[in-house]
Amino acid sequence: MTQAQGASAKDVKKVVLAYSGGLDTSVILKWLQVEYGCEVVTFTADLGQGEELEPARRKAERAGIKPEQIFIDDLREEFVRDFVFPMMRANAVYEGLYLLGTSIARPLIAKRLVEIAAETGADAVAHGATGKGNDQVRFELNAYALNPDIRVIAPWREWDLNSREKLIAFAEAHQIEIPKDKRGEAPFSVDANLLHTSSEGKVLEDPASPAPDYVYQRTVDPVDAPDQPEVIEIGFERGDAVSINGEALSPAALLTKLNEFGRKHGVGRLDLVENRFVGMKSRGIYETPGGTILLAAHRGIEQITLDRGAAHLKDELMPRYAELIYNGFWYAPEREMLQAAIDKSQEHVAGTVRVQLYKGSANVVGRSSPNTIYSEAHVTFEEDAVYDQKDAEGFIRLNALRLKLLARRNMKAK
Repeated sequence: MTQAQGASAKDVKKVVLAYSGGLDTSVILKWLQVEYGCEVVTFTADLGQGEELEPARRKAERAGIKPEQIFIDDLREEFVRDFVFPMMRANAVYEGLYLLGTSIARPLIAKRLVEIAAETGADAVAHGATGKGNDQVRFELNAYALNPDIRVIAPWREWDLNSREKLIAFAEAHQIEIPKDKRGEAPFSVDANLLHTSSEGKVLEDPASPAPDYVYQRTVDPVDAPDQPEVIEIGFERGDAVSINGEALSPAALLTKLNEFGRKHGVGRLDLVENRFVGMKSRGIYETPGGTILLAAHRGIEQITLDRGAAHLKDELMPRYAELIYNGFWYAPEREMLQAAIDKSQEHVAGTVRVQLYKGSANVVGRSSPNTIYSEAHVTFEEDAVYDQKDAEGFIRLNALRLKLLARRNMKAK
């Protein structure tokens, strides 16, 4: 008898399922109906993953879900405006490389799951994350932060359908449609949204083996990218990108446009072995074309608008901030505290940045701002009237004092 068949299953009358319409979540939908005997509401989020979502509606209807219980929400603007952009203000990168494309999508999905549960009177939510990965933690921590009384069902931690063969057998037994490309062993798994694609598993599990070319979906091979560089100009206001080449764009439209530039020039590829929150290491192939350009541009505009103290403090806080997002603590008070400090630092981060794209690279080649604190008068190698070079002597003496005292003591000790 599974956990779902125990007494606790009787407590669940209605559950909201994060539903993609793929094999796994289609099996989960039927499994919830069979094992829990409950009503299922499906929620499919459009986060810019580039897939047609209406098939998910049709599959849910064929599974007996009432039309009013099928939610397909276009969350692209909210995703970029309220999640990606705040993260970009922090220049957040996990373990020095990963731009957190999967991590930052989970709090929004969890938010809508909880909201839909409240709207429909559901007492539980369900997700398709496995018991080995980070996503189970992210979905559930974020859900509990928004509704401490919500019930979360994680089928992969309850059932015994722990192989593709068992999933397919269950699907066939319950007349669940199985696409032809799902009957064979999947070469790798993919998560996608407007910020990135993430590929892992199967052919990618050996970190010593290069990823096959077919894994990459969002970018051309840098070797095959144009032989001529392209320069684009990105405008910023209060730390957020607002325009490309002088054209004002909404957050989602801007990131979409940057993705197009990045795809063309092979920007944003990453082969990473990372440390999962659950304790193991995993190897993933990430493609974040627009995000990589945006990060370079944002750091470029900060270089001339942020004070040294604020900039260095931001860089000290960033790894902690990134780790909180990676581990699923978007709605935790410490992330919100850090966000308040980060947003304060962005008040004068405005202007334009020129970024050169060329064969996998995105390099800042120019930046200007009405709020610049860069002073040519002070840094010039020519004669100036604003800086007395003799002042540096006293500055050096004061900073050297403790080093001299330490050196004298160490010399005596020898």
